[in-house]
Amino acid sequence: MATSSATPMRSLDRAFDVLGVLEDARQPLRLSDVARRAELHVATAQRILNVLIDRGYAAKEEAGYVAGPAAVATAHAFLVNNRLSQVALPILQELAATTGLTPTLFVRVGRARVPIARVEGRNPLRYQLPIGDKLPLHLGAGKALLAWLPEEEQAAYTDTVTPFTLASGEQTTADGLTAELRRVKEDGYALAHGERVLDVTSISAPILHGERLLGALSVAGPSSDLPETEHPHLITEVRRAADAIAVRCA
Repeated sequence: MATSSATPMRSLDRAFDVLGVLEDARQPLRLSDVARRAELHVATAQRILNVLIDRGYAAKEEAGYVAGPAAVATAHAFLVNNRLSQVALPILQELAATTGLTPTLFVRVGRARVPIARVEGRNPLRYQLPIGDKLPLHLGAGKALLAWLPEEEQAAYTDTVTPFTLASGEQTTADGLTAELRRVKEDGYALAHGERVLDVTSISAPILHGERLLGALSVAGPSSDLPETEHPHLITEVRRAADAIAVRCA
């Protein structure tokens, strides 16, 4: 009985593994690449891709396999029905107006963070940050999520990503990241300079409902426009906004 029930669940896991590979890909993938990244036999990957194509969650182009349009409909349903993004939007608008910076709302998806809402400030970012893009947890605003994960989960993630080099060229070790995450949790916010993108400073805070981590709120702008004298005020504003979102989600 256990075997028969486990088989369909295993098939579902594999289908999500393949879908995750397509989500993370920045270009069309050959069948062999999908199979290798999903750690599946080529024939198994092909069967799963056929089902995903039938359902619109994958598409086959001349250059290879890509995520399908059904994923857009699923994302839209989330944005329309998700309470967090609904209650956060007016707070993001107010934060953009008062700081002139670009506030973004992030949620954790597995080992990544995903922006689900953003409002452009008076000083827009000089790079694109598409809604729904997967971004790392160990850089920038991601640390406002990573610092609040359970210790074992946080340590396992840290071991897999370290050492790494920031956009600024600075190297970070496992001990360095662990110490920084400890400081972030103690202080209640994350401050980042040129970690993922050069000349960009971000200030981020977790959105906590009791002990439950709902997401993270971040403001970002050109580092040249954010002197250190402004940091205390911005930290206060971001933390206050994050707390307001958490209260409205209660």
